Amino acid sequence: MSEHASGAQLSYGWSLGPQARMLFLIGILFSAFQIITASFSPLSSTIVRAVHVGFLMLMTFGIAAAVRPRFDAVAALLWLVGVVGFCMAFYHWVFEGDLIQRAGDPTDLDLVIGAVTIVMVFEAARRVMGVALPIICLGFLAYTVFGQYLPGDWAHRGYALSQVIDQLGFGTEGIYGIPTYVSSSYIFLFILFGTFLEQAGMIRLFTDFALGTVGHTHGGPAKVSVVSSGLMGTISGSGVANVVTTGQFTIPLMKRFGYSSEFAGGVEATSSMGGQIMPPVMGAVAFIMAETIGVPYVEICLAAAIPAALYFFTAFLMVHLEAGRKGLVGLPKSECPDPIAALKRDWYLLVPLGVLVWLLFSGFTPLFSGTVGLALTAMLIFGTAVALRLKGTALRVVFWVALALACSGFLKLGIGVFFGLIALLVLVCFVIQGGRETLKVAVTALAEGARHALPVGVACALVGVIIGCLTLTGAATMFANTVIALGQDSLILSLVLTMLVCLLLGMGIPTIPNYIITSSLAAPALLELGVPLVVSHMFVFYFGIMADLTPPVALAAFAAAPIARTSGMKIGMQALRIAIAGFVVPYMAVYAPELMLQGDWTVLAVLYVVFKAVMAIILWGAASIGYLGATLGWPTRLVAGAGAVLLVTAQPITDEAGLLIAALVVGTAWWRRRKLATV
Repeated sequence: MSEHASGAQLSYGWSLGPQARMLFLIGILFSAFQIITASFSPLSSTIVRAVHVGFLMLMTFGIAAAVRPRFDAVAALLWLVGVVGFCMAFYHWVFEGDLIQRAGDPTDLDLVIGAVTIVMVFEAARRVMGVALPIICLGFLAYTVFGQYLPGDWAHRGYALSQVIDQLGFGTEGIYGIPTYVSSSYIFLFILFGTFLEQAGMIRLFTDFALGTVGHTHGGPAKVSVVSSGLMGTISGSGVANVVTTGQFTIPLMKRFGYSSEFAGGVEATSSMGGQIMPPVMGAVAFIMAETIGVPYVEICLAAAIPAALYFFTAFLMVHLEAGRKGLVGLPKSECPDPIAALKRDWYLLVPLGVLVWLLFSGFTPLFSGTVGLALTAMLIFGTAVALRLKGTALRVVFWVALALACSGFLKLGIGVFFGLIALLVLVCFVIQGGRETLKVAVTALAEGARHALPVGVACALVGVIIGCLTLTGAATMFANTVIALGQDSLILSLVLTMLVCLLLGMGIPTIPNYIITSSLAAPALLELGVPLVVSHMFVFYFGIMADLTPPVALAAFAAAPIARTSGMKIGMQALRIAIAGFVVPYMAVYAPELMLQGDWTVLAVLYVVFKAVMAIILWGAASIGYLGATLGWPTRLVAGAGAVLLVTAQPITDEAGLLIAALVVGTAWWRRRKLATV
């Protein structure tokens, strides 16, 4: 087992060994640092990024030491490496002014610090997420150092090693570039926000609501997976984490009601990865995309809304058709929880999420919105512990109203109001019965949030190597020129090439570095070919997501494999069938930008293209599953597949032909079902 895999199972807290307690404390300090810097901005962005990476190094190598069977010389060395990585962050703090003045002319000490930092980030990434991303980044680094020896147009003029180290280790387009900036501000807060909600019971609310609404329908257990994973995507930043969280419940449930192991795993993997395109968080990519292309965050969310709905409609339709084909039933109604009762019980958990979305769509920055959302979640956790000790409904209502009125003071007095109220609630919880258990939950959330942020933070630091190399060498421009040359003769050929590159580069890489790599290389080419800015970035983002479902790597599928007890490759093949919208919708958006509310769109144009997309998805489902109210033969399935392809290309004659085929297939299926019903 790799250190990453074993480290993922590490539990830590005050009751465990010295190393676990140390990691627990480091996680708390890491979260506290991020909350304070996000709330009050006492330090410059450069220092925050450096200390953020320092904490990542300390926790990564600390976990690597703690998962060893015993504390030996290797464990001590790992802790030493982590401490060195953390201390080097203060080099940027102490010499901030000097580094700015001598930018581009590093000293020997600068080069040593920069080189060691680069090596440590590579090694940290290897330990946290395996070798895939480090190998890709190492390839870009090798091209930067040795690319002058390549033949033809791919050769560059050559760069001194000192220039490369300065670019990657100190510049704003290297390790400490935009990805690390976003990780150290927005992303960490949203991961912490999701962790606090999970600790407060949000997973139970989502699961009970999904079971209560669709659990009793045909194929209900699989629909529960789709709904619960989609809801989890609103607060989670990791599709793979969604798989191992909700999949522990949904995959065995699907298998118990007749779904095959590979289909059950495919449904969970597909639904969980769909959470990465679900606003408002979108796997935290929305924030990076907004920063990268200079588009308001709200526009990114609006562009993603319809495709996300179509994606989950596809997954829902696929499991419905599979249930119909195999005659699968749902859970007995008596075994399903009451969704209204679940909402009444845990409705208050939706308040921070609702406030967060309202703030984001009201034009407040993600940094401010995330801070307020996190503060409200903490107050709800502590406030609930206090309210439960109050006798009588009237007294509890008075308490919540008074707390809400006090919270409103932040509009005039700032975020400090929340900190004061939280401090007061903490003091009350410290003395009341059961309050200390609540405090332990909150402290654990701080530590767990820091640990959950490790893969994202380390990945953001490492992909800065790719951005720095591309900026220095101009390799992205050369790739874009190649795609543009193909696109002058055939746009579809350029799109297919871009898709293949995104699938290849995205295999085995988490969502955020996936998007950063593919958007740096491929999105500029699509923009030059006339594809709207947001659509071009969404195109590469979606296919980066699909890489986690595409064999042979298929991270989400292999994460579901141990739970489903079948091959990750088989799960990946099923996921491709279920997630067909993830492959179709990006192409449709290129030819019809109205699907992402881009261009000069009108309501009628949007409704028409959504109708087309729904019909295409139904045809894909019928062709893939072989069922549409009745079993379909291969000739009908092939015709349905052809009709779906015609509806994607958005040409008048193809639209008419595709809609005609859709009418024929649906009509044939309806006639066959009616005929079977009368027999």
